[in-house]
Amino acid sequence: METMRDGGEMHHVFEKAISNLRAIVGESNVILNPEGYLYDETPEAVRPEICRDTVVVRPENTHQISEVMRLANSLRIPVFVRGGGTGLSGGALPTKPGIILSMERMNRIIEIDQENLVAVCEAGVTLRQLIEAVERIPGLSFPPHPGDESAQLGGLVACNAGGARAVKYGVMRNYVIGLEIVLPSGDILSLGGKIIKNTAGYDLLHLIVGSEGTLCVITKVILRLIPEPGKTYTLVIPFHDAWSAIRCVPEILKSGIVPMAIEYMDIEAIKAGERVTGKKWPFSGGKAHLMVIVDGRNEAELMEKSEIIEKISGKYGALDVLVGVSRREQRDILEIRSLIYEGLKNETIEVLDVSVPPASIAEFVEKCQKKADELDLKVLHFGHAGDGNVHQQIMKSGLRKEEWMKRYVEFKEFAFSVADELGGTITGEHGIGSVKKRDLVKTSPDVLIEIMRKIKKVFDPNNILNPGKVVDDE
Repeated sequence: METMRDGGEMHHVFEKAISNLRAIVGESNVILNPEGYLYDETPEAVRPEICRDTVVVRPENTHQISEVMRLANSLRIPVFVRGGGTGLSGGALPTKPGIILSMERMNRIIEIDQENLVAVCEAGVTLRQLIEAVERIPGLSFPPHPGDESAQLGGLVACNAGGARAVKYGVMRNYVIGLEIVLPSGDILSLGGKIIKNTAGYDLLHLIVGSEGTLCVITKVILRLIPEPGKTYTLVIPFHDAWSAIRCVPEILKSGIVPMAIEYMDIEAIKAGERVTGKKWPFSGGKAHLMVIVDGRNEAELMEKSEIIEKISGKYGALDVLVGVSRREQRDILEIRSLIYEGLKNETIEVLDVSVPPASIAEFVEKCQKKADELDLKVLHFGHAGDGNVHQQIMKSGLRKEEWMKRYVEFKEFAFSVADELGGTITGEHGIGSVKKRDLVKTSPDVLIEIMRKIKKVFDPNNILNPGKVVDDE
């Protein structure tokens, strides 16, 4: 009998499956030591217990995935689909003995259709690959930028990823017009296509977007492209306090300017990004900063928008308005913002990402900061102020585990209750995964959870696809 390298003896059902899996994808693409595939970016403090009694399978086409799923379904073997491993909610982590289905070999850009303004890609294509391919074609762009460019498109669709540019250009759901999927039964379905309108029956396409790998395996995506937005400026606007910075945001939006991004950051979060990148933020003072990205057809339009934002910011006590004009300046600013989590993750308990109406951000942050102070718990606030998606990085800060665990749970429940009072939701882009599964049940009506469970049952009656995630019968 074969054993895994960590010494755990494989169940006899795995023995039966191994030779069949090798026949489907080739011997070199069945990996019995899964160590490099077991984790994602989920903080260790809230990470579910990982099951090492797994086998990694690396298919290269949809037909192979269909055969793998058909085999797994017949033997009732759990399957965990893995993309780029950039998730923060434990959505791709193996929590039972089973198969880790890695999409890394399905990384072909099939077509950039300039006439229909779409990209057709396999699910394992990374965001970086797509952006680089589209940028080679003058006049076209793919604006969503959820963060880590090593994330794969299938994962971005499965999590309905958002990112900084959602305030103007929306989230992944707004760009998905077609999918190829494999059901747990092994059946292959094509949903949507290179079409804009489609009212032929229930909209299963958008049910799959955001389903976090619990209903099917996404194998191909068809994404809408748009004309290139033009030139950009990146504005850095420091304030004395968070209240002033966040109250400024609704007025910017009411001015008629729709920025590509409006990001809010505590100064300590900025310093964490500086440590990781080795780069300097344009302004070192102030307790709270806004990063605003505007686009325009020419320099005159960009200057006009920047001057309007400067005038509004001044009304709320902005300490300065610094403008990044060159590509290098703007790239450095964005990199510092993007790597805040990386600079703090060793001390991080969890990163919450509630979503509230944009006009309620100031009230939400103020109440949460007051609660954090009462608990003597360090919480850094940053995130997408323009669309109401607030990130709260909860830190251990030298506390003993029994101390931070109790305070963290109390703070998390408080933050979710405030979000609910303000008409918000417990997650705007990180998803439920395993980390927020109980929170979803606690904060949602029973009838809603029951409908979700029934949908899961229809797609996956044997509960083999990403079991234990989002909502199921467990």
